[in-house]
Amino acid sequence: MRAAIIGAGVIGRGWACRFLLHGWDVVVYDQDPATPGQLNKTLQQATQALHALYAPSLPGSGTLSYAESIATAVIGADWVQESLPESIELKQAVLRDIAPYLGQDVPLASSTSGYKPTALAAGLECAPQLLVCHPFNPVYLLPAVEVVGSESTRADVLTDAMTVLRHLGMFPVEVRREIDAHVADRLLEALWREALWLIKDGVATTEEIDDIMRHGFGLRWAQMGLFETYRIGGGEAGMHHFLEQFGPALAWPWSKLTDVPVMDAALIDKIARQSDAQSGHLSISELEQQRDENLVALMRALRSTNQGAGRLINDYLDPRL
Repeated sequence: MRAAIIGAGVIGRGWACRFLLHGWDVVVYDQDPATPGQLNKTLQQATQALHALYAPSLPGSGTLSYAESIATAVIGADWVQESLPESIELKQAVLRDIAPYLGQDVPLASSTSGYKPTALAAGLECAPQLLVCHPFNPVYLLPAVEVVGSESTRADVLTDAMTVLRHLGMFPVEVRREIDAHVADRLLEALWREALWLIKDGVATTEEIDDIMRHGFGLRWAQMGLFETYRIGGGEAGMHHFLEQFGPALAWPWSKLTDVPVMDAALIDKIARQSDAQSGHLSISELEQQRDENLVALMRALRSTNQGAGRLINDYLDPRL
């Protein structure tokens, strides 16, 4: 099997590693001359992480090559993954370039975090093959991927895409209907917006907010998510009791989610200074290494209890479990 990766930024490189380390041949198209060096570095990180995560088993690696044109990348591919910057005009232009070379039954997947597939597919003859497959960084390690089809997307293309993603060790979640920013980014945006207000108003710093998350509800979310966590919060009476008790608080004037803080120079500088003070002593590569090692440790712990992402890995390695 062969995957064509169009655009090799952080997300595109993650996709390339995910396919490669699960046995696919990968051809990458990106005009940036730095791409091979950057991808080689990401592949080293990914290989180390996945060997630790899947130990003692990991599928054999595929072969990596680079294409000088979109045509040579796409012709013969069994999967095409577009991972360009979030510009609707740029994405549409490249998707139009891909279309003439796309095999009849080949999924054309976009990594977009915000655009609806209907918008991306406007005017494309291959619209029935286009869908959104929005992953999470690092793509080679985090299994969740939002899958969004449009009214034009063929049902068999969507079904086959879900199957391929599962074979890549991923956890595809089909979004029920098209909506801007899908599901995950809408949730993240709400938390992000509230955090920006807390910093702007001088309530907390970037480090304090991160500390609350990583020492508190972040640990719960990693294994239970949101609603299962709140179910426990209701005690033996469960979710019904929890909602009766805490539901009215949603009407209290706590949140600023309907307001957007102005990202002026003062706020940008404030956040940047706090972020520098928090982790400026570490390079991005060092932070990525820490992130990957911690994610592997968390997921290996979840493997031992067969919960959350750990269950997914156990099922992937041995479907009989």
